[in-house]
Amino acid sequence: MQIVDIQITHHQLPLDPPFPASWDTQPRRRFPATIVRVRDNEGRTGVGSGDAMVGFADYASLFIGQDPRLLERHAAVLDNISFHAGRCWPLEIALWDLVGQIEGRPLWQKVGGRADRLQAYASLGTHRTPAETVALALQAVAAGFPAVKIRFGRPLLEDDLAVVAAVSGALAGRARLLVDCNQGWRMPWDTQKPWSDAQALEVAQELARHGVYWMEEPLHRADYAGMAKLRGATAVKIAGGEGTREIYEFYTLLERGCLDVYQPDVVWTGGMVQLRQLAFAVAEAGALFTPHTWGNGIGLLANLHLTAGTVGAPFLEFPWDPPFWTVARRDFMLMEPVEVDQAGWLTCSHAPGLGIVLDEEQLARTLSGRSTYQ
Repeated sequence: MQIVDIQITHHQLPLDPPFPASWDTQPRRRFPATIVRVRDNEGRTGVGSGDAMVGFADYASLFIGQDPRLLERHAAVLDNISFHAGRCWPLEIALWDLVGQIEGRPLWQKVGGRADRLQAYASLGTHRTPAETVALALQAVAAGFPAVKIRFGRPLLEDDLAVVAAVSGALAGRARLLVDCNQGWRMPWDTQKPWSDAQALEVAQELARHGVYWMEEPLHRADYAGMAKLRGATAVKIAGGEGTREIYEFYTLLERGCLDVYQPDVVWTGGMVQLRQLAFAVAEAGALFTPHTWGNGIGLLANLHLTAGTVGAPFLEFPWDPPFWTVARRDFMLMEPVEVDQAGWLTCSHAPGLGIVLDEEQLARTLSGRSTYQ
C-alpha cells in the first residue's frame, strides 16, 4: 500500500458582512481554507485542513511511495518539517483519515475509543456592548451550550470587565463563563506588550469575584514562571497553549505546573500522534485537555475525535458568534456542517476516518491562489 498523490488547494470564502474578530484590528473580509488530499494506490482519499502548508512542496517527496499506515514515521517527518518550513500538520490529519478508511474505523475509536461525543462551549469571537453580549450569551444557553467564552481586547480594560460583570450575572446558575484574555500572542502588526504578572493577577482576582471558570492566555505564552505563579495565586483555572508551536513546550508547561487547561490544536501543532500522547500526560497530571478549534469544521472534527476518544473534557470549543460567525461560514467546504444538538453535544461520525464529505462545488467556486483573510 502506497501514497501516490498529495494535493493541496487554497480557498477563500467572501464574508459579507466582514467578521470583526476581537483579536484582529482588521475586519476579516474573506475566510481562507487550505484543503489537503492524500490518495493511496487503491483509490482512497484522506482529507485534512488547517494551516496553509507553507513550504511543503519542497518535502512532498518524503511521503510519496510510503505506506500511509506508518503514522508515527509521518509525524516525525512533519515535526522536522515544522522546524524548517510551515506548520504542515493538516497532512497528518489527512493521513489519519486515510488510515481510518483503510482499517474501517472512525478516528475516535482508533485513538482510544473512550467516547464518541463531547459537549461544546460557545466560543464568541467579537467585541460587543455588555447588553449585546448578554443577549448573545443567553442565546447560546438557549441553544444548549453549557458554557460561553468571551474575549478581551477592548481599548479599555474596564470595558472588558464590565462585560464580564454583565454576562456572569446573566449566566449565574445557568452556564459557566470562560474568558480569553488574548495576551499569549499578537497579530503581526500589533506591537502592544502583554500584561505584566501583576496586571494578570489583578484581572484574575476580579474574574474570581465573578465566578469565571477559566482565564485563557493571561500572560505571554513563554512566561512560564508567571503562569505558574498566577496559577498558585487564584482559584480561576489558567488556560493556554493554542499558539504553542512545538510539542516539547507543552511538556515544559506541564513540568512547571503552568496551566490547569491545555489547549493545543491538532491541526496546528503535533498532529494526532503527538497530541494523543500529550492528552494522556495532561490527564495524568490532573489537568484538562480541551483543544483550540478556531478554524473550520475539519479541524474541529479532528480535535473532537482526538479528545473524545482519549481523555474526554468538560466541553470543547465551538466557534459561534452569529451573524458574524456561523456554522455555514466556518464549514463552507463540507457537505454536512458540524452542528451541536439541542443539549450542546458534538457527536463523532461512526464512518471510517473523520467521516466527512467535501462540497466540491463550493470548493471549486472558492478556489484561490491565496490563503489570507483579505
